[in-house]
Amino acid sequence: MALKKFKPVTPGMRHRMGNTFDEVTTDTPEKSLTVGKNRIGGRNRTGKMTMRNRGGGHKTKYRIIDFKRDKDNIPAKVSTIEYDPNRSAFIALVVYADGEKRYIIAPNGLKVGNTVMSGSKAPIEIGNTLEMKDLPLGTVIYGIEMSPGKGAQLVRSAGTSAVLVSKEGRYVVVKLPSGETRRILSVCRATIGSTSNPVHSNVIMGKAGRNRWKGRRPRVRGVAMNPVDHPMGGGEGRSSGGHPRSRTGIMAKGQKTRDVKKASNKLIISRKKK
Repeated sequence: MALKKFKPVTPGMRHRMGNTFDEVTTDTPEKSLTVGKNRIGGRNRTGKMTMRNRGGGHKTKYRIIDFKRDKDNIPAKVSTIEYDPNRSAFIALVVYADGEKRYIIAPNGLKVGNTVMSGSKAPIEIGNTLEMKDLPLGTVIYGIEMSPGKGAQLVRSAGTSAVLVSKEGRYVVVKLPSGETRRILSVCRATIGSTSNPVHSNVIMGKAGRNRWKGRRPRVRGVAMNPVDHPMGGGEGRSSGGHPRSRTGIMAKGQKTRDVKKASNKLIISRKKK
């Protein structure tokens, strides 16, 4: 996977850095695993805008992803590697030995024709899903469950991975991409490897229109507004605007937003890096 620099034939192409999509093998999704997707433009059920700077964008279909990986001890062959407009990582279409097709989050290095498996009999290979108590220490993992059987919730975005640090009774200790170290039940599942498309964070859009294609509308800085519109607005000339905060007054830096009484606080060993 690599980045591509474009010829500056237009102003929008001058600084653009794009993905070569070398891993992607098809642009046609599996019809049985796609459903229609309605855009809501940041509005709630009453039509009130609850999230700003959303709207428009290209029409997309949702791909149904198998986050649970609960079809155990049956090998599946990788049929295609595909782009998914709903997430940053690539997805892989796998066909099980009994003919069932499912989409999974593709790990980095997975190729068409490879075999993946989940369950206790699965070997320690990239793309296989096991309970973390069955994984050796130091294993690089992604797609981590937080509750047994609920499906992968942690480490799903492009180019991310966590490390299995130690095992402590019914828990395992995992170091997450943010730097946070926390305990997770050892019977929760995780997939071996790191997620695909690691160059995603280096992509440069090149022009504002590409963000509009993704359904993101222009965002106005708070310091450029009037005091009636934003806590950081107003002032003579280019004033700093005071302490960084949101439009509703919530501090952007320094204020802790996590509930101090949250039950899972006791499972966190060390917080993420500042």
